[in-house]
Amino acid sequence: MKIYDVSRKLVNGMPVWPGDTAFQYVVSWPMKESGSVNVGSLELSTHTGTHVDAPFHFDNNGKRIIELDLDLYIGPARVIDMRGRESIGAVDLMGIDIDGCKRLIFRTLAWVNPSEFPEKIPHIEPDLAPYLASKGVKLIGLDVPSVDPIDSKELPAHHSLNENGIHILESLMLDEIEPGDYELIALPLPLVEGDGSPVRAILRR
Repeated sequence: MKIYDVSRKLVNGMPVWPGDTAFQYVVSWPMKESGSVNVGSLELSTHTGTHVDAPFHFDNNGKRIIELDLDLYIGPARVIDMRGRESIGAVDLMGIDIDGCKRLIFRTLAWVNPSEFPEKIPHIEPDLAPYLASKGVKLIGLDVPSVDPIDSKELPAHHSLNENGIHILESLMLDEIEPGDYELIALPLPLVEGDGSPVRAILRR
């Protein structure tokens, strides 16, 4: 069985959502001061790098990260090639067998330069969520930083997915991943008040 790391590397200067907290790691207590160890400190957003959204991210009455079922983020997943699309709707999945797929990952390869935040991304059409729910999908993952257009304020895809019981995993790195079936592991941190959480996401098969 081979493990594929599909997480974005966390490094100072990495691109983040415009206006969000920049990522910073520093050795805040170096060995020369502690006498025995180096200890680092982090400053980051809950949506830094590869991450999951909790419903509270876009709904003040939504669940926080700590309330989400961890079973969502471990188990069989199917990677589907969705390159070259401006958006992904129900029509794009017609003819693709996803019956019984609890976790579905869309490989768009649209985030071409990982050192820059993308100006435009393929987004999820609101009609996709009820279609996926009818097939038993509980989690979708993408290799872009949002399921909605970058400039969206209404976030129709976020809301439609939530209303249909589908959770969101964003900013995966799928450049080296072929379409097919894998096991996904992408566990969020136990943030009691969290609206999202960075994850270390892997696929294996």
